[in-house]
Amino acid sequence: MAPGRQLESALHGSTRAAARVSGRALVILPTYNEVDNLEPMLEQIVQQGLDVLVVDDASPDGTGELADKLRLQHEGRVDVLHRPCKQGLGTAYVAGFKRALQAGYDYLFEMDCDFSHDPRYLPMFLERMQSADLVLGSRYAPGGGTVNWNLFRRFISRSGSLYSQTILGLPYRDLTGGFKCFRREVLEAIHFETVHSNGYAFQIELTYRAHQKGFRIEELPIVFYERRVGSSKMSRDIVLEGMLRVWQFRFGRGE
Repeated sequence: MAPGRQLESALHGSTRAAARVSGRALVILPTYNEVDNLEPMLEQIVQQGLDVLVVDDASPDGTGELADKLRLQHEGRVDVLHRPCKQGLGTAYVAGFKRALQAGYDYLFEMDCDFSHDPRYLPMFLERMQSADLVLGSRYAPGGGTVNWNLFRRFISRSGSLYSQTILGLPYRDLTGGFKCFRREVLEAIHFETVHSNGYAFQIELTYRAHQKGFRIEELPIVFYERRVGSSKMSRDIVLEGMLRVWQFRFGRGE
């Protein structure tokens, strides 16, 4: 079945099931030069009935200014956190988590702003949260996949997850993905001042810590689409950090 039809089939009934989940949900969107993607992404998330926190790292393309305008258009549903410079994905999420927990949100999403993560999956995450503490959007679970990736990109991503699985002894198929939903209790149990990872390593670290603390973790199959506008934030340093930090997590030196 084609990815689009597969998603439509899986979405059947998920919105109604998600509506039964009690509590407030927030999507955290880190942004850096996402001016072309931000408005349509916010529109689709808000239509799902979720709130949004944009964490912008002083994007030179005007993303932060656009976020402020959209906050006024979606008063009470969209908030913006401005940071003075580009500081990395991991620190953006930590800053977003802290604000969200202080605001009393019960479910917190990680999600990319570039449409590589389809907003239509959001109700399916909330449906899974009825029986889980952390739901991982998984490209490598049965039914998941990637679209418009070359063989090298597929190899780097898949081997990174397998590498981390092996070293850390984790059963989850996709450890490097960035589409997730946490219960607030999971994030409250993680000491953010000891989290120093960014990129892939940040995603691996939070899942590993949640697993160590005995939280219920499930994988939701997703199809990941290569970003439609702008350039990828992937770099050699991000890959190398992930390879090295996994060993630090394994031997207790990641905290």
